[in-house]
Amino acid sequence: MKNGRGAFRLFQAFDITVWLHWSWFIALAYGFEQRQGIYRSQGWIFAEVVGMFLIVLLHEFGHSLACKQTGGHADEIVLWPLGGVAYVRPPNRPGAVLWSIAAGPLVNVVLVPVLFGVCFVVGRIDLYHNDPDLLHFLSRLAKINLVILIFNLLPIYPLDGGQILRSLLWFVIGAVRSLYAVVVIGFIGAIGMGLLALKSGDVWFGLIALFAASRCWAGFKQAKVLGKIEAMPRHAGFKCPSCGELPFQGEFWTCNRCLKPFDAFACGARCPQCDQEFPTTTCPSCRASAPLVAWRSAPPAL
Repeated sequence: MKNGRGAFRLFQAFDITVWLHWSWFIALAYGFEQRQGIYRSQGWIFAEVVGMFLIVLLHEFGHSLACKQTGGHADEIVLWPLGGVAYVRPPNRPGAVLWSIAAGPLVNVVLVPVLFGVCFVVGRIDLYHNDPDLLHFLSRLAKINLVILIFNLLPIYPLDGGQILRSLLWFVIGAVRSLYAVVVIGFIGAIGMGLLALKSGDVWFGLIALFAASRCWAGFKQAKVLGKIEAMPRHAGFKCPSCGELPFQGEFWTCNRCLKPFDAFACGARCPQCDQEFPTTTCPSCRASAPLVAWRSAPPAL
């Protein structure tokens, strides 16, 4: 079975569906080709490629579960040749975004002593005596996890490091300017990776550079949209109890009875067309809902 992104459904855990993109099999074939001669048995090549993607999967589950912990939405993970993508939508506040992003690399941090520790134990008790490929496999898997951790922490958008940097800057200079800042850094990083890919002839590194550049461009366009939204007039005296944003002035709410748009804060959360009263009002920024009275003096959440 496939979803709209050309991926096969693998399983579901913690209400998160894991998909495998068809192009993963291209990466599998490429991985076999690149690893010829490393092991005596072809089975270890397959085990290494699968082990790498299991590490990536745990990384993405870290993002998803942390996002759910903040009250956000995370229901899908897609594995593809350049790694994995966790479709997370944390609340629109820097603390929630920071935790949702940082939890992925933290999984790799935990795996570093675990994998290297297993290598040490296997080496000490000579479990690999009958099959030298075992220790070689474990050692390579530990190094792969370390490389994934270091690479993801590079402060280049949209890598985790770039998004972590953006979340930290968000506390200081706001959502829009922080996104502009990391996008500029990301473009510089993507150009650098592209030049290294050309020099080394590494195809996959070049694809990562192209992907980073495309996501930076998308981030730049998103920052422009956010800038326009940020400039819109707001209702003074109200503040979202979830994200701390002041609500927009305008008919951004729709009555579920008469389906007419209205301004919830201009009319006291009551539809002026049919007089329907709403016990809670939804924030346009983070989509959290709260009674109107809670908006009046609520401190912003982290």
